[in-house]
This record gives sequence, structure tokens and C-alpha cells, in this order.
Amino acid sequence: MENKNVNSVLTFRNIGFSLPDISELEVQEVAEALRSGWITTGPRTKKLERRLAEYCGTSKVVCLNSATAAEELNLRILGVGPGDEIIVPAYTYTATASAAIHVGATVVFVDSQEDSVEMDYNKMAKAITEKTKAICPVDLGGIICDYDKIFDVVESKKELFRAKGEDDLGSRIQQALGRVAIVCDCAHALGASKNNKMAGSIADFTSFSFHAVKNFTTAEGGAATWRDIEGIDNEEIYKKFQLYSLHGQSKDALAKTQLGTWEYDIVGPWYKCNMTDIMAAMGLRQLDRYSGMLERRKDIIEKYDKACDELGVKHLTHYTENHISSGHLYLVRLVGLGDKERREVIIKMAEAGVACNVHYKPLPMMTAYKAMGWDIKDFPNAYKLYENEITLPLHTKLSDEDVEYVVEKFKEVVGKYV
Repeated sequence: MENKNVNSVLTFRNIGFSLPDISELEVQEVAEALRSGWITTGPRTKKLERRLAEYCGTSKVVCLNSATAAEELNLRILGVGPGDEIIVPAYTYTATASAAIHVGATVVFVDSQEDSVEMDYNKMAKAITEKTKAICPVDLGGIICDYDKIFDVVESKKELFRAKGEDDLGSRIQQALGRVAIVCDCAHALGASKNNKMAGSIADFTSFSFHAVKNFTTAEGGAATWRDIEGIDNEEIYKKFQLYSLHGQSKDALAKTQLGTWEYDIVGPWYKCNMTDIMAAMGLRQLDRYSGMLERRKDIIEKYDKACDELGVKHLTHYTENHISSGHLYLVRLVGLGDKERREVIIKMAEAGVACNVHYKPLPMMTAYKAMGWDIKDFPNAYKLYENEITLPLHTKLSDEDVEYVVEKFKEVVGKYV
């Protein structure tokens, strides 16, 4: 017997929250990589780095095994370490903060704006001290932050900034900037733009995620990029990333394949977080298709926007005259409702076959960060954003019929609350 929904219009469906969009192009390229005999970091990884740099409008990109590794290495390249402070929004995923903790820095959380997932920039300004070395904004959901305001704040606080005095790369970068660095968590926003500037070319340093649930995926993976810094050689920065990502080894595996070039040095006891050519093979073909994938996300978002506007439900604004989102997440807020009702809605949507999620439970609510002394009571705006937030499924494997089903079920379930 056919299972119908309440109004007998749409057949019951199982809608996954975030499915990877893998075509035969990716499958074929991965197979070719496997057959090539080169499966670790090699020619495909280098090609993906070049293509991503061109896409983002930056001079260099370094592909790595995760966005967390990219963010951590961004901070290490910058020379951030023990005794330094990093400003992080309380409303984000743990990777934004954990990367700072990995390098030995102290995280300073800042509350959200009253009605926005972005940091409160006035509170951010007040959090800057002589110990502050970086601010890590988050382009949540694929929407680029107000970097004009962030840069204005750090410029206005230049008199507080204390660059490290050593002659290593990080110290020279700090001295060249002469202010707190903007190290962006852009895990959600590859392909987004604002005022005709692409994500990756706006902040001083940027990290991207290519995790399985992201718009652009290499299964796992990520990348780091940066703006040109006057007086600093991009090749030197790139080389330092390579050293950090491969045990401090002076030659990567590709370089050692040249005849007679077996010998290498270990210049530091560092890390192992390089990308493989198998992952890069996926990325190369994803990039070929990416513009169409972003357009499909925009189509879905427009349908969700229409439904939410009819219900009077608040949602992120993904597209404006000067801003193009990557459309990574569709966050809605059931304003006037609380955590109890939000949980009920998620369960009822799940019973109807639609998987929803929450982005995010603020970090001061998590066990690890509570143990560090953080209390959600000090971040009231972040909590208010969280307590009635729901994220609808948004991915390019959704058919038009799937989107229609999500919309109809959302109207049925949420219509009883709003």
C-alpha cells in the first residue's frame, strides 16, 4: 500500500540532510589516479592547487587533509603560539577554536550580534588586547562576513598590536601587517563573493573545507590560501606550508622521484596533513561542475525563501545586490519559540522523512569549553540564535520533487507553531 502524507498529495520520501554530489566524472578521475601509480600528494594535487588559486583570485593555494589543518597551519605560518590570544565567535563549530588551541594560543570567545550569526563587532573590538594576534571570523552558511568592518576595527587598534620580534617567517608577516591578522574560517564559503571579491581573497589568511558534507568535496580535505603581503615572498610561505604538512621534510614525494634526488632533510619535527592525489582527483572534477552546483543551490534556496516568507519564518539572506553566497546551509529561526518546540519540530520533520539539523550549538555550551571556564550565560545572543534554529536539507542531490516535499512538510509542521 502506497504511503501518502497527511493531505495525500505527495508520496512519503526519505530526504537525507547533506549528501555528496559525486558524478561519473569524479569516479573516472579517481580510477585514473589509482591506475597512474601515483596516489599520494602529486601532480593532481598540484594542479588542483593552481586551479583553486585562479578560482579564488589568490597567488597560491595549499591543499591539505582538512580545513582544521588549514586553519591551524595558517596560524602557525603567522607565528601564533603560547601567550597569544585569538578572538573566535562563540557561535561556530569547534574547529574554529580548536585550531587556535592546537597552536597553544588562548581562545577569547565573542558573542553574536543580537539578530545575526556574525560576531558583535563592537564586542570584538573591546576584546582586542596587546596579546591579540588574530581574529577568526566565520563565513557561516556560505555568507561572507562584514570584512570591511572587521578590517576597520583592527586598523583602529593598531597601537595595541605587538608583533613578535624574531626574524622567522611568522614574525616578519606580523611586522609587515602591523596589526591583528584576519584568519578566516571559510569552511562553508568556497565560491561565495562580496563586492566582486571572491572568498579566499578577502581575509589575510583563509581556510576552506572539502569534507563530505560540503558543497565541494574531496571526501575529506581542505585548503589554505592568503592575500599577498607586501615584503613577504609567496613562495616562502608556500614552502613553509609544505614543510609543516609533511613532517618538516625538505622534499616531498614528487620531488624525490627525480633521478638521483633521494636525499632529503628534516628541518623541523612537524605534522602530517597533506592531501592525496586520490582526493585531488575528486576535486578537479568537482571544480569542473562547481558553477552549476552553485546555481542549483540557489534555485533550492529561492524556493525555501518563498516558503519561509509565507510562514513568517526568519532565514539567512543568501543573495543581495553585492553579495553572492555559496548556499551551503539553510538556517531558519522559529522566533518566539524555544528549545523545546524546536526539538519537537525536528522530530516531526524526521517522522515525515525529512532530516534536519542545528547549526550551531554554541561552543560555551560544550563540555570541553565549559571545562575551560566558559559559560553560555555570558553569550546571550548566541544562545538566542541557537535555541530556535533549524537547518533544512540543502544539497544538489535533491530533486525538484524532493524540494517540494520538504517545503510542504515544513509548512505542515511549522504552521502549527507560528
